[in-house]
Amino acid sequence: MLDRISLVLVIIGALNWGSIGLFQFDLVAWIFGGQDAILSRIVYTLVALAGIWCISLLFRDNEVLETAGDHSNGSND
Repeated sequence: MLDRISLVLVIIGALNWGSIGLFQFDLVAWIFGGQDAILSRIVYTLVALAGIWCISLLFRDNEVLETAGDHSNGSND
């Protein structure tokens, strides 16, 4: 569950950085009242923590990921 939440937050961060790079528009700041607003800072911090958590995905055993994938497609191997 934590992996999925982290992935969603990382995607939000990536989309926000994309909007900054392409359009010079900070979506998070716009939604929450500016870059210095406490809610914006909370979102930025959660995205950063999620990114740090997702680093662990690089070092996980492949067998765990393959086993999870096998159950999701309905195979009974």
